Amino acid sequence: MDQWLTIEVFDGEHSASRWRLSHGDALTEAALTNGAEQWVWHEHRWGVVLEIEFATEERRDAFRALPVVTAALDAVPDPVLGLLVYSGRGGGAGSRMPRRPRPLPMAGAGAVPVPAERVRIGLAEALPPMFG
Repeated sequence: MDQWLTIEVFDGEHSASRWRLSHGDALTEAALTNGAEQWVWHEHRWGVVLEIEFATEERRDAFRALPVVTAALDAVPDPVLGLLVYSGRGGGAGSRMPRRPRPLPMAGAGAVPVPAERVRIGLAEALPPMFG
């Protein structure tokens, strides 16, 4: 039975696409030299996904333990919330519910309530000022 490993990298301090340019070739080479049968990269508006297929669970786990893989995963743009690594296919395989983008933290994102203006209506006198 084929064993998949999925690596999802989210945008952070810099884009996940930039991370892929820096570490993608090393990850692909390590996967090939450690028995990967196929791999596929997926680009999303929130980051990138790498799915790698291995013939056995042992090969998959051996790839995951390589220093080059650990170094690439340590260099993701958001080291706290920007990485998911799991067995099986995932991010690029499609999902029934689309991901909802996180709101962007920025000033002016919400509408500021405008205070209601008080209007005062005054009536003019019936006589012009020269007759008053």
